[in-house]
Amino acid sequence: MKFDHIELADKELKFETLRHAAESIGLVHAGQWDYERVMFDYKIVNQGDIYYLRVPAYAIKGDIPKDDTIVKLMTPILGKHYYPHGVEYEGETFPKPIVDKCNNKLELLKKNLESN
Repeated sequence: MKFDHIELADKELKFETLRHAAESIGLVHAGQWDYERVMFDYKIVNQGDIYYLRVPAYAIKGDIPKDDTIVKLMTPILGKHYYPHGVEYEGETFPKPIVDKCNNKLELLKKNLESN
């Protein structure tokens, strides 16, 4: 599921700004990066199911994870994890409380980014 309505996609900012804003609301930047791409994840467990809200970005100037690297945000997505296959983003019906939680997190992220 894509969250186009939050209007985060195509924003350009410093990686340090994104990392601080995302981590301050619980999105994790762990091993999901290389020098050109990065993913911030928020894991949600609901009645035994695991969902991931993901905020992807890619470097347009510099290399990740340098603080002064300029990154461009992509559209946030929600997926459901299936062991051992991975995360599925399409063809899923996501529970309303999960979608609401993701919308709230993304609005917080947007607010954090706008205040920097």
